[in-house]
Amino acid sequence: MRLFVAVWPSAPAVADLASAVSALRVDGTAPRWLPANRWHVTLAFLGEVDDATVPRLRPGLGRAARRAAPTELQLTGAGRFGLGVLWVGLAGEVAPLTELATRAAAAARRTGIEVEDRRFHPHLTVARGRPGVDLRPWAKALASYAGPAWPLDRVSLVRSELGPKPTYTELESWPITGR
Repeated sequence: MRLFVAVWPSAPAVADLASAVSALRVDGTAPRWLPANRWHVTLAFLGEVDDATVPRLRPGLGRAARRAAPTELQLTGAGRFGLGVLWVGLAGEVAPLTELATRAAAAARRTGIEVEDRRFHPHLTVARGRPGVDLRPWAKALASYAGPAWPLDRVSLVRSELGPKPTYTELESWPITGR
């Protein structure tokens, strides 16, 4: 199964961003907007994972969540990764989130899952590019966006099923306790 480790913004944070994004969905040359119910911050992308590995992964992710410091985050600003991804950034006490991402990746590696070794860039993807669509105007339009603060209170192991309408299923989540 295809898996990733993520945190979900609060419902008020998602609603606020959805309102800001809805004002940008005005013409047919727009990027492919992702539905708000799939907005998340990926801590570690695990890719295809054998079903038998998942039970060995769960304790490490639980430990990572227990050790993570509770913090508040805020969706703010925007940018793009090349031609393909339009994202909204995160502000607030981001260091605990970065540490949590490092621990989640380490937990996966300990079970034999290969995780890309790249610098964590906290962001939430809101849209994907289409051929011939320049994402810069949308990044510029969202550059001054600042949503409400929300508590980082849990981390989730999520199954991703691709297709015409991709779906995300939370397999398990763990509270962030800072112990």
